[in-house]
Amino acid sequence: MLLVFLQVAPPNPLSRQYSRQVNAWVFPLFEQNWQLFAPDPESVNRQISARTMHTAPNGTTQVSGWFDLTAVDAAAVKHDPFPSHTAQNMLRRAWNSYLTTHGSDDHSRSQRALMIQQYLRNIAADRVAAHRHGAFESIQLRVIILPIAGPSAAGGPGPGAAPRPAGTRYLPWWKVARHAAG
Repeated sequence: MLLVFLQVAPPNPLSRQYSRQVNAWVFPLFEQNWQLFAPDPESVNRQISARTMHTAPNGTTQVSGWFDLTAVDAAAVKHDPFPSHTAQNMLRRAWNSYLTTHGSDDHSRSQRALMIQQYLRNIAADRVAAHRHGAFESIQLRVIILPIAGPSAAGGPGPGAAPRPAGTRYLPWWKVARHAAG
């Protein structure tokens, strides 16, 4: 509680002196922003999917099909009159933080970048393990960027038309603690 207080309090000698330690504990789990009052709407939709890899005792590898993590979030929110903020934003915010800290080359250049990478990896691994059967030791993410279509009167494809992907990004395979899914 003290660390969150120091993070959101006006600048003072104590918060300046310990800002590095405070930020290490507060971000990314308790990040504060003003989006509730001045939202920055997304200009694209991102479909984040994951696939897993398992190495059998005989050395053969098995790669799963893609599992749509974004669809799991959407399903958790769709029919819930009071959806959890976590269900709505955890994966999206983790991806946005990953983009900010890694850019387009997927290399961690700081402790914060490494922490964000681990955070995104753990979210994906935990969600896949909760919805799929079988063990895995590695995970890969794919992000498909879909532009948000405008209304048909504004020159968009019209209601019901699926937007064409603007791009797809494949992240490297990441090792995870062995997950026994299912």
